[in-house]
Amino acid sequence: MVVEFLVENSILLLFAVSAVGYAIGRIKIKGASLGVAAVLFVGLAVGALDPHLQLPTVVFELGLVLFVYTVGLASGPGFVASLTREGLRNNLAALAVLAIAALIAAGAHMALSLQAPVTAGLYAGALTNTPALAAVIETASSSMPAAASGAAVADPTVGYSVAYPMGVLGVILVAYALQGLWKIDYRAEARRLRGTSYLVEQEINNVTLHVTRLQATQETVQQLLNRHHWHVVFSRIMHEDHEHLVTGETRFELGDRVSVIGDPHEVAAVAAVLGEQIDEHLALDRSHYDFRRIFLSKPALAGQRIKDLQLPARYGAIITRVRRGDVDLLADGDMVLDLGDRVRVVAPREQMNDISKLFGDSYKALSEIDLLSLGVGLVLGLLLGKIEFTLPGGSSFALGNAGGPLIVGLILGAIRRTGPLVWTMPYSANLTVRQLGLIMLLASIGLRSGYTFVETLSQGGGVQLFVAGAVISCATAFLTLLVGYKLFKIPFGLLMGMLSGIHTQPGVLGFAVDQSHDELPHVGYALMFPIATIGKILLAQALLLLLAS
Repeated sequence: MVVEFLVENSILLLFAVSAVGYAIGRIKIKGASLGVAAVLFVGLAVGALDPHLQLPTVVFELGLVLFVYTVGLASGPGFVASLTREGLRNNLAALAVLAIAALIAAGAHMALSLQAPVTAGLYAGALTNTPALAAVIETASSSMPAAASGAAVADPTVGYSVAYPMGVLGVILVAYALQGLWKIDYRAEARRLRGTSYLVEQEINNVTLHVTRLQATQETVQQLLNRHHWHVVFSRIMHEDHEHLVTGETRFELGDRVSVIGDPHEVAAVAAVLGEQIDEHLALDRSHYDFRRIFLSKPALAGQRIKDLQLPARYGAIITRVRRGDVDLLADGDMVLDLGDRVRVVAPREQMNDISKLFGDSYKALSEIDLLSLGVGLVLGLLLGKIEFTLPGGSSFALGNAGGPLIVGLILGAIRRTGPLVWTMPYSANLTVRQLGLIMLLASIGLRSGYTFVETLSQGGGVQLFVAGAVISCATAFLTLLVGYKLFKIPFGLLMGMLSGIHTQPGVLGFAVDQSHDELPHVGYALMFPIATIGKILLAQALLLLLAS
C-alpha cells in the first residue's frame, strides 16, 4: 500500500528520501560522517523495495547540472589562481594519481571478470565522485544500450555503491595512520606557509601603535607599505587629540597613536619600524566616525577591486575587513569583491548612508538569483557537453551534462562578469542551489538503482567488489600523502585538504579540519577539487569505453 502510494507520488518520494538521508548523514562516528552522501544509500534501500520506485529522469538531469555548474562557479577563481608553477605541478600529480587508480580498476576488471559499466562505477565509488558516476551512467545509456547478446547493460551504481564506504573510511584510516607515523605537528607546519602564494587565513587583531621612531615620519603610508611589504590595514590615527582616517598619503608624526589591523606577526613587524605597541585601545569617536558591516548586493560592484571604488577620495572612508562566507579576510586594495561579501567600513557618520546605497546592503537582493546569467551559463555548459571528442582507437566521448556545465562554470566563475552580466552568485545562494542539486542527484541515482543493486549482490561477488574498491581508495590516499609530503614537502594540513579534494569528499575534508584546527584543508580542497572532478569524469568515461571495446 505504502509502496504504491510512493510510486504514484514521485515528488513526495524525493523529499522523503532526502530528509531521511540527510538526517542519517549528520550522524558522526569519531568525527566523520557520510554527509549528504547518505541520501544515496537511503535511496538504494527504498529503491530495493520495488523496481517502480524511481524518480523522473528530468530530476536526475536537473540535479546533476545545477550541482556541477555551481561547483564550477565557486571554484573558478581558486582554480585559475592555482595555475602557478607549484599549482600546475600539484594538479598534474593529482591527475597522475587518478590515472594510477584507473589502472588498478582495470586490473580488478580483468581479475574479477567484471563488466565495463560495473568497473567504471567501482572507480567512481572508490574515489567518491557522484558526477563521474553520473557521466558513466549517461555514457553507458547512450553508447551501450545493450550488450551484444541482447542482455541489458550492467548498472554502474552497483560498483559505485559497494566501493563508496571505503572511499571515505579507507582514506581517513590511511591519513590517521600516516599522521601518527610521521608525528605531524599541524600548527608548526601551517606557519611555514606565511608569506607564500597560498591564501592562509590568519588571526586578525586590532592594536594601537605609538609612533616613536623618526624614520617612520619620513615617508607616506603608501611608501612604507611598498618598502616593507606589510600586509596590514592602517585604520585610524590620533594626532594631538584629533582623530583621522589613514590614507595612502598620510604621513605619521612623532607621538601619533595609530590603529593597525592584521596578523599579530605582521603587526609586530610594523611596530618595530613605527615605535611600540601600547595597551591603550584607540576608541572610535562615534560623534564623527562610524563603522558598519555592509552587504555587497549591487551587481555593478561585483568583480571590482576595492581600490577601484576610490572610497577614501569619494567618501573619506576605508574598508578594513571583508567577511566571505564564515571567514574574515583582511581588506586589500587588490581584493576582488563578490556578491554577498560583508565589508566592514569606517567612514564619517554623514557618509554612511550613501556608502550603504553604493554597496546595496540588501538581504532581499542577495536572496534573489539572476536567472538571466544562470540560464545563459547553463545553456553554454549544456552545449559544450554535446560536443563529441574522438579518442585513440576510434572511440568518442562527450563531456555530457556532468563535464560541460562544470568547465563553463569554472571559466565564468574566473571571469566573474561580462559587461552587465554577473556570472557569480552570492555565497549563500550558490551553496543552496548546489546542495539542492546534489540531493536531487543522489536521491535519483539511489532510487533508480536500488532494486538492481540488491539483486546483483544476492548473486554473489559483492565481497570482491568491496575489496577492489578498498584497494583503489587506500592506494590513492597513500600515494597522494607519500608523494605530497615526502617529495613535494607540502604541509600535512594543506595536503590533507588536497587529498579530500582529489577524492572530492567533504567527509574527509571534515576529518582534516578536525585534525588541523585551521583553515588550511579548505585551501587544499579548493585547489584540487576542480581538476579532480574533471579528471575523474573523463577517466571514468574513458575506462568504460576502453574496457567495453
